[in-house]
Amino acid sequence: MAAAVIVDMPTTDTRSVAKRLVKLRESNGVITTGRVLTLVVCTLDSSEAEDAIDAANDASREHPCRVIVLARGDRFAETKLDAQIRVGGDAGAAEVIVLRLQGDLVNHESSVVIPFLLPDTPVVAWWPRGAPDFPSKDSVGRLAIRRITDATFAPDPQDAIRKRVASYAPGNTDLAWSRITYWRALLAAALDEPPYEAVESVTVSGLREEPALDILAGWLAARLNCPVRRHTGELRVELHRPTVSIAISRPQTGRTATLSRTGEPDQRFALARRETKDCLAEELRRLDDDEIYAEALSGIEKVTYE
Repeated sequence: MAAAVIVDMPTTDTRSVAKRLVKLRESNGVITTGRVLTLVVCTLDSSEAEDAIDAANDASREHPCRVIVLARGDRFAETKLDAQIRVGGDAGAAEVIVLRLQGDLVNHESSVVIPFLLPDTPVVAWWPRGAPDFPSKDSVGRLAIRRITDATFAPDPQDAIRKRVASYAPGNTDLAWSRITYWRALLAAALDEPPYEAVESVTVSGLREEPALDILAGWLAARLNCPVRRHTGELRVELHRPTVSIAISRPQTGRTATLSRTGEPDQRFALARRETKDCLAEELRRLDDDEIYAEALSGIEKVTYE
């Protein structure tokens, strides 16, 4: 692994950062032809940037990319741009450009990003926290073909995931959707066994502030076209057929889930909560529209909350 190179550039401008990046590539043998996309990470401030960078670096090992981190500071402070360039070492398969914005630059994020976009590569925007109400209308969101939000860290996660319905545009997705990938696979497999009866009703329970459960309930409502109830309680999904009930449960902070089926012994499966880096890597695997996600969002309107 190449040694890490970190260059700090306080009080600078985009032209100077771009020139320094070229010099670093020439002196360290870093090439950009293998980059498959540009990932723009929009963070609220510098304090949350490091966690986002760590997740992006891990994801870059599967998807080599240029990572541009916009750390938004005080919009009322003196206008200033502080930059940092990271290549090699723990930057994974990415080259990371951290841009800390102050003052009026906070209102012109896209203008700061554009000089660093790789030519002829798709752009993906990710808001770990503080996503705009309409990501597709955001100045950075308009540059991207995929826009990733995360309702999990919103002030009111349940309200945030419901609002994703009104703000949906082709290319949008949310990491709450990726967090239930294995749940969806397990439920689909459980239903693909006899008796092949229609599901009459579904109950989804768990923490109120877990938006992944709301979108799971929406997915089930859209797919099964039956009554779906969502309430607060233990982490559990129950599907009721005329002669058989199926339930998947897991302790809130556990790693092993139990699959129960009427008249059969319980089965156990590894089903730990997915980390952000794994969810991000999954979302970067597809750059087209996720129609199933859109269907699951619309299904939330059919869910009964108790």
